[in-house]
Amino acid sequence: MHDSGQRLLNLGFGNFAIAARVVAVVNAASSPMRRLREDARQGGRLIDATQGRKTRSLIITDSNHVILSAVQAETMRQRFQEDDE
Repeated sequence: MHDSGQRLLNLGFGNFAIAARVVAVVNAASSPMRRLREDARQGGRLIDATQGRKTRSLIITDSNHVILSAVQAETMRQRFQEDDE
């Protein structure tokens, strides 16, 4: 838990995002998601939280930033649900 009372979503490898700002967590393997990633890169809205590992999921935020994570989307969903309980 963050000092401000905001919940954090564990992105893996010591990286976190504010859970309330997350709009979607998607699998990185599909062609539309690769295009989304490239558009974010070109627009300066890409954040790489993979620590050099393979990208397994994309986290889209309410500010239209795209965060790359090496954690599977399903694992991210489980972490998100655990925080709700």
